[in-house]
Amino acid sequence: MAESISSLLRAHGLRPQKGLGQNFLTDPAILERIAAAADLTAADTVVEVGAGLGHLTSLLAERAGRVIAVEIDGRLIPLLRRRLADYANVEIVRGDILRFPTPASPCTKVVGNLPYYLTSAILRHFLEREPRPCLLVVTVQDEVAERIVAEPGAMNLLALGVQFYGSPRIVMRVKAGAFYPRPKVDSAVVRIDVGEQPTVALPEGVDDALFFRVARAGFGQKRKTLRNALAAGLGITKEQAESALLAAGIDPRRRAETLGLEEWANLSAQCAEMVRGRDT
Repeated sequence: MAESISSLLRAHGLRPQKGLGQNFLTDPAILERIAAAADLTAADTVVEVGAGLGHLTSLLAERAGRVIAVEIDGRLIPLLRRRLADYANVEIVRGDILRFPTPASPCTKVVGNLPYYLTSAILRHFLEREPRPCLLVVTVQDEVAERIVAEPGAMNLLALGVQFYGSPRIVMRVKAGAFYPRPKVDSAVVRIDVGEQPTVALPEGVDDALFFRVARAGFGQKRKTLRNALAAGLGITKEQAESALLAAGIDPRRRAETLGLEEWANLSAQCAEMVRGRDT
């Protein structure tokens, strides 16, 4: 399909825009597996991130009740409208996905090949705002996929943010040669199942904002122990940080990447009064 995509672009006087992260998937089998991974039914609404040339859009439209294909590149809109004219359930929207709200429906699913430089921002956009999608199936840089599914010992803020709201898993790896133009790195398809509530129960007095404020402080200086990182990030003394860590059952000498979600939740509860005291 690589040749047909390049020919299609040339026929319409188009060239992929590097600044928009445009790398079009060319392997029909991979596109089929991405669509299948979304477990679509006629009851589902799909938001497609970056409709591109419409190859994945048509597969989604054959399975879902409604597809909202969001594309920021206005040059592609006429082409998409022609190619998808036979699908009455497809709505083509020209716009920035970071300004597009999740539609309110029983189950909205987000599917798409995410521009590498916007991956974290797009995931945060959908996961941190309500209503949240019930499922995301996204193609991301392979290294980013590994970060998303990381476990304690290799945790990071991206993994923490995704795993707080949902359960991610890698569906498949995608070689760079499956794209046109060919990127410099391989990719992976990640599926994130999102629940109605966070995956970890937050203690009384702890909300999402406090949880991530404490986590950002811990990860703010990764090379430092949590005792030092929390003190610097939260504006408290090292003695206060150590006291909170010990009360949460965490060795102050540990580093942020070693903690799991429940430990962050317990630590947030211990830091709550100190943080609020700083804010008053």
